[in-house]
Amino acid sequence: MAPAERVAELVGANDGGSGTGLLLALAPILARRNFNHTLWLVWLDGEEAIQDWTDTDSLYGSRHMAEKLKADAAVPQIGAFLLVDMIGDRDLDLHRETNSTPWLTDLVWNVAGRLGHQRHFLNSSHTISDDHLPFLAAGIPAVDLIDYNYGRNNAYWHAAEDTLDKLSAQSLQVMSEVLLEAVAELDRQ
Repeated sequence: MAPAERVAELVGANDGGSGTGLLLALAPILARRNFNHTLWLVWLDGEEAIQDWTDTDSLYGSRHMAEKLKADAAVPQIGAFLLVDMIGDRDLDLHRETNSTPWLTDLVWNVAGRLGHQRHFLNSSHTISDDHLPFLAAGIPAVDLIDYNYGRNNAYWHAAEDTLDKLSAQSLQVMSEVLLEAVAELDRQ
């Protein structure tokens, strides 16, 4: 099956939908807060490869945005980039992503621990190529918050089974609490 044909079959409830829905739910909450810094909510498009995942056939939206930030000399104004990807899984387990900025990863994991969510934020690590990489390459601290274990043996990832019934309101609640507090802590710095 060609990549374009396979993508047409996907619902993307978790891979794409969960992060989008979470940011949409958090937007009015964040808008009511008085931050010392400007906060952007960004939806990136074109993460997936059109043919085969390479440095030039992937991460289209994030590469474009990072390049634009560099061209506009805005990189020094960006304090942190927090990426949420595939965070609605019923069995939420996030591992420390090894490309992510260590101090920012520690901040998020410490917040999760203080809030009592440490069982979802594991101390094991893995390496993922995701939308945070262009921001890291531009010099922006970034953390990838991704549950890359979606279904038994990752069976629901990029599959027609990536549907709403596989998601959990509790996982989204955990992520919203951690993100809101992590953003507040970053704002206090």
